[in-house]
Amino acid sequence: MTGPLPDPFADQPDWAPQPPRPLAIVPATERVELRGRRVLVGLPGLGWRGDLRADDRVVQSARTYVPVIPEHEWYRAEAEQVEVFAPLVPVERVWVETVGSRPGVDGTRDKGIRDKGIRLVSLDGPAHRTPTTVFEADAVTGRRVVHVEGGLEHRDLRAVTETYSGAEGDICVRVTPEVEWYRWAWRGQSPTTLEVPVHLLWIE
Repeated sequence: MTGPLPDPFADQPDWAPQPPRPLAIVPATERVELRGRRVLVGLPGLGWRGDLRADDRVVQSARTYVPVIPEHEWYRAEAEQVEVFAPLVPVERVWVETVGSRPGVDGTRDKGIRDKGIRLVSLDGPAHRTPTTVFEADAVTGRRVVHVEGGLEHRDLRAVTETYSGAEGDICVRVTPEVEWYRWAWRGQSPTTLEVPVHLLWIE
């Protein structure tokens, strides 16, 4: 045999898992449901704060506000059915995380994910990075992750370990549902975890 060896993936250009859909950040002034959604608050030109959840809009003195709750408190309120304090933030200072649409596949689907260096953004509104493979992360413990398997996106997960060699030789990370991640803090109750191979895991 004198020719080169055949490429085993030549007929399977999409053998690797597709990345999850990216997050899109939209103003809360748009017609979008708010209850339980992740939100960011802030001012253009100043900065943004995340790890927050919203409740339904309220109107006081002809102004619209959004009750905004730290994410760990929102999970505690939902799980324990307790009242928590929710400051009212003017709706024009609130942005909502939504799941965006998948970019068209043009042979460069990784573009923007593997780009390195400085990324400049506008200060007119909050920005969010495109999903990043766990392979490219410096650290993953505590990060929000998306498990993509069989075309399904499993969100609201947190990584509870760094990468390690699993029992079957795969490089893996253990993940837990986000509610259990926060319950671990407020109750000290260890979470149930799932071992996920890193090629199926993305940082959100």
